[in-house]
Amino acid sequence: MNAFATPPRAKGQTLWEEMQARGVDRRDFVKFCAWMGAFLGLEASGVAQVVKALETKKRLPVVWLHFQECTCCSESFIRSSHPIVADILLDQVSLDYTETLQAAAGHQAEECLHKTMKEHRGEYLLMVEGSVPTADDGIHCVIAGRTALDIAREAADGAKAIIAWGNCACAGCVQAASPNPTSATPIDKVVTGKPVIKVQGCPPIAEVMAGVIVHLLTFDRIPQLDALGRPKAFYSRRVHDTCYRRPYYDAGLFVESFDDENARRGYCLYKMGCRGPTTYNACGTMRWNAGVSYPIQSGHGCIGCSEAKFWDNGPFYQRLASFPGFGIETTADTVGMAVGAATVAGAAAHAILTNIRKHHAIGEQAGESAADEAPPPAVDPHPEQRKED
Repeated sequence: MNAFATPPRAKGQTLWEEMQARGVDRRDFVKFCAWMGAFLGLEASGVAQVVKALETKKRLPVVWLHFQECTCCSESFIRSSHPIVADILLDQVSLDYTETLQAAAGHQAEECLHKTMKEHRGEYLLMVEGSVPTADDGIHCVIAGRTALDIAREAADGAKAIIAWGNCACAGCVQAASPNPTSATPIDKVVTGKPVIKVQGCPPIAEVMAGVIVHLLTFDRIPQLDALGRPKAFYSRRVHDTCYRRPYYDAGLFVESFDDENARRGYCLYKMGCRGPTTYNACGTMRWNAGVSYPIQSGHGCIGCSEAKFWDNGPFYQRLASFPGFGIETTADTVGMAVGAATVAGAAAHAILTNIRKHHAIGEQAGESAADEAPPPAVDPHPEQRKED
């Protein structure tokens, strides 16, 4: 028997039961639930809900479609640093149909797709990776003789909810960059009447993808979304806000060219085109490769891949002239001077106040010393007689 073969799956097993069959012990299972709960920002009671959900809920039927994309979202997911995400969670929830990872092909693969959509109508989760071309009647992406547009609409019709993986499905990505010859379109623009969760990035972080699935399994509802449809748990803060180089930005210390002395010192990459101040993502907190690093830590500025039209917001290595902000966040041209002027003014004011306090203290000390050294006043032996006079 192949040592890497998937164990036989009993019908109706819960995720925990399937994990046990694969050799996952209770300790690792609870650790995984706590790990996911932390990513989702849950309290201890919320972690208990994750444990209970994965212990008791049945396998979630999933259809994972691939359209115009490079498969980097799937590649990111299966390379998660956590084995339960990479080797178990993906297999247990998403292999009803996925063109990239399924063993079946041709008619057998299409049979799996239609069987899932028919038997689990209104229950299955639709995951979409890639944009949908609409130009020329959609002929730029055809699977089994049908256009991506037709397949997406049919699959969405019976889905419980839709997850758009990556910038391609969320915003069109490079396929939608000007002049967009195929009219590449995000999934939420071609289907209606279904909730769409946008998990942005090119690709998204694997643990972010897992967190969204775990949230759906645990609470049986979509997570709280921002104005662009992204889960707030992972897209509520800018990369700029969580960047360890942020103090250098505030101090006006920037890399002027790659591999200059400032780059070696780890200064801010804003002048090298870093889009961190306008990009919302969890890169700076969750990072990649088991939390080892992320682009900025590796010496390359953020390119804003979790924002719409990031390919057209270039050139990548040309800094933004300015961006909306408050106080110190004005422009890279003035921030250093502003901080420097404020620092000089603050130092001068501090010096003046220090000198005033110092002279005042010296004056008080001198007065006290003079009082100590002065002879005591003479005592009048006949004060009453002097009053009468």
